[in-house]
Amino acid sequence: MLIAALTLLCLGFSRSEQKAKDFYTFKVVNIRGKLISLEKYRGSVSLVVNVASECGFTDSHYKSLQQLQRDLGPYHFNVLAFPCNQFGQQEPGSNREIESFARKNFGVSFPMFSKVAVTGFGANAAFKYLIGE
Repeated sequence: MLIAALTLLCLGFSRSEQKAKDFYTFKVVNIRGKLISLEKYRGSVSLVVNVASECGFTDSHYKSLQQLQRDLGPYHFNVLAFPCNQFGQQEPGSNREIESFARKNFGVSFPMFSKVAVTGFGANAAFKYLIGE
């Protein structure tokens, strides 16, 4: 009975209220400074990662992420990479430097976004959503 009442209550909301905010409703800035709606990735599987150029795992992580993109990209899969300098100051470069490094050294073909904060004060709204802040 309670479930039926909740279902009816949900059906009573207006169309805009029914559209819950999710990760794909956010807009973010890509690595080249262009505002991008994450809506363009809806319907695909997205692996959202924060990356860093000076991490001890950079080499293996970028290689693995690129391999995932290469192998699964044709099946509606995307690695969505967000550089972050919050963890041990391991991503000190500018967006231009980060993109150049990733493309030159690892042939990165997956979408990369502007360097962001992923936790705490000033955290990117999409990441706040993902971690439930």
